[in-house]
Amino acid sequence: MGEERGMTAEESSQKQYNQEASSQWQNATAGAVAGFATVAAMHPLDVVRTRFQVNDGRVTGLPTYRNTGHAVLTIARMEGIRGLYAGFSPAVLGSTVAWGLYFFFYSRAKQRYSKGNNQSLSPLLHLASAAEAGGLVSLCTNPIWLVKTRFQLQAHHQSSRPYSGLYDAFKTIMREEGWKALYKGLGPGLILQVSHGAIQFTVYEELRKLLLHHRSNGTKGHHDNADSNLLNTVDYAVLGGSSKLSAILLTHPFQVVRARMQQRPGADGTPRYLDSWHVVKESFRDSDFSPDHYLIQIFHSAHVGNHRYEGFRAFYKGITPTILKSVPTSSITFLVYENVLKLLKLASRD
Repeated sequence: MGEERGMTAEESSQKQYNQEASSQWQNATAGAVAGFATVAAMHPLDVVRTRFQVNDGRVTGLPTYRNTGHAVLTIARMEGIRGLYAGFSPAVLGSTVAWGLYFFFYSRAKQRYSKGNNQSLSPLLHLASAAEAGGLVSLCTNPIWLVKTRFQLQAHHQSSRPYSGLYDAFKTIMREEGWKALYKGLGPGLILQVSHGAIQFTVYEELRKLLLHHRSNGTKGHHDNADSNLLNTVDYAVLGGSSKLSAILLTHPFQVVRARMQQRPGADGTPRYLDSWHVVKESFRDSDFSPDHYLIQIFHSAHVGNHRYEGFRAFYKGITPTILKSVPTSSITFLVYENVLKLLKLASRD
């Protein structure tokens, strides 16, 4: 206390800056560790999701799976463990980098909006912080997600030489398609990252705030460093899963559009889809479209391959493996993140 009184204004400002910088890197480290842990646990469902999303029923060579369980068993039987973990390296790299950057940018935005104070942010500012972080992460990681998508599909892309590894994938894409190809799907990816992250983190923060308020019996003035006494591991897991489910239901169509745009071009170099709008048009396309026909398509299950169109359901292809993968993944992510962050804060005090 006496030391703080003896500090000059410049020294006090420098101390606060150092504390904020340390907090940002603690957030980034915790996010990176959380991202790695979740990918290692849930990657097979990510492979299944991608294959469901790109199968529009008009492209030959892609297998048709009846459901998520059938997809996992079929891939395991026909392609082995390598098939279930196709694209694992870029997935690990992308998720670790993405989560690390996300928590770093998110914590920086929150500190900036709160002007360095411990005051609670409004839902709108939480939304702005998450949207800002999502946009920056999308710009940094789109090339990695593109390569991951192609690895997950290349077992059935017989017209081109398979990529042998991460370096070969980037080198081949640059040589055959140019550097712009690395940013295919960036448009829907930006919308996905900004909206998905904004929804997820806003719901997470608001539910967390409500739970803290309930646990503290309405006591005002608690700070983040007191959370360890109020929330436990189960709380973090439930908060993470609930917030993720909300984001998935609202943003899944953008994920489908991005996955379809990121497919590898055919042997002649012609891409399956030209841009995001082309994906949307092709998914709804039907020369004999009528409201009655559309209602039949929605309410009567049939194989996509029997139709020239998919309709609205196209944008929710792969929703089951997405939920099965992402909800527990988010629970693990926030659980690991909060606990690693707690350990880093304790270590920095010693």
